[in-house]
Amino acid sequence: MTTILTVRTQGHVAVGGDGQVTLGTSVMKGDAHKVRPLADGKVLTGFAGSSADAFALLERFEQKLKDFPANVPRAATELAKEWRTDRALRRLEALLVVVDKKHTLLVTGTGDVIQPTDHVLGIGSGGNYAVAAARALMKHTQLSAREVVLESLKIAAEIDIYTNTNIVVEELACET
Repeated sequence: MTTILTVRTQGHVAVGGDGQVTLGTSVMKGDAHKVRPLADGKVLTGFAGSSADAFALLERFEQKLKDFPANVPRAATELAKEWRTDRALRRLEALLVVVDKKHTLLVTGTGDVIQPTDHVLGIGSGGNYAVAAARALMKHTQLSAREVVLESLKIAAEIDIYTNTNIVVEELACET
């Protein structure tokens, strides 16, 4: 499992993820990069779940971005529809977070494309811990989006055994 968190505040959106890869109850790798820039850095993605499945989905999403270059929600919706209806894709077990300068989206294999109201979204085993920490930090501090993501993921790593502190954060300027 893993933890991915995105926060949009103060004119920036940040997506961060820890580096832990587990197989059953064993840590197999501690420095994986689960956050990726796409579309020449205009879109950021993060994934949780099976690594092979997530990479397959990222490739499909990248193609959808090429098909709908100025419309991230449409690309995400088309991926979700294909994911839900295609026999092979339907078995993939992963979640994707997708952000650009305007949108924060969760894309699932059940056909969901969800945009959170408060611009905070977490997935993976430590996702709820990271979201709770991020909401508290945003409410009671003036930290940047990058700082909120970093500190929230550190807090999640203290609680969730499938999350570590080898954190990668990517950031974009955005329309808040």
